[in-house]
Amino acid sequence: MLLAYDIGNSDITMGLWNGNAWKVWRIPSRTDQPELFYGIKIRDSFLEADLPTELVEVIVISSVVPGLTDKIKNVVRSLFKREPIILGPGVYDKLPLEVLNPYEIGSDLVANATAAYFKLKQTCVVVDFGTALTFTTVSGKGKILGVSIVPGLRTAVRALSQNTAKLFDVPLEMPTSALGRNTVTAIQSGIVIGYEGLVKSVVLAIRKELNEECPAIATGGLSFVITSLKGFFHTVDPQLTLDGLRIIGELLSEKKNV
Repeated sequence: MLLAYDIGNSDITMGLWNGNAWKVWRIPSRTDQPELFYGIKIRDSFLEADLPTELVEVIVISSVVPGLTDKIKNVVRSLFKREPIILGPGVYDKLPLEVLNPYEIGSDLVANATAAYFKLKQTCVVVDFGTALTFTTVSGKGKILGVSIVPGLRTAVRALSQNTAKLFDVPLEMPTSALGRNTVTAIQSGIVIGYEGLVKSVVLAIRKELNEECPAIATGGLSFVITSLKGFFHTVDPQLTLDGLRIIGELLSEKKNV
């Protein structure tokens, strides 16, 4: 089995691939917690699912939180007795994908681009709805062409609630009307409907610049929030990042064993 870790700013997504499907757990990203905290969380996840740790053969880690990378790496070494693959500049030259600015781009975006490239084999845009809303464009020849980044949906809502005395955090749901009738629906209207236009505008600008009708794939924990965008996307795939890590892990482990 293959175990993948997508360490993000809000959560650590842990996915176990059995050859057919993902078993997924989420752990809050807390840099103030010691290794022991994560060791217990990961061990308990396997115990509760009645999964022996010996089943894990390959481990891949993507992290955009430097303060957690070594903690998770040390924990998985101890629990699974395996050396994890750390997705980063040190392995990018071994991938069948040309990575733009390898020391700047987030490893999660590289995983997204890898999965999209292998799934579609054509120029496409990955829209990742996470703490940040990112647009990663990959060519049909396997080259990351560029990235656009804006604050994510929840980040935008929190910025309002934290910096405005009379506003507060609200649930991220598609409002029934663009005319907010109270504080909650006013924020939902502005953020959710506003981001619908933002997503379309960025993707259409990319298509215009490339002069291609490249499909857009949505992923990330908030990819289902803007329901009106469902028809705009070629696919909504919440496990795209994990699939990218799986593909990378399989490729690199095969090369290592050759």
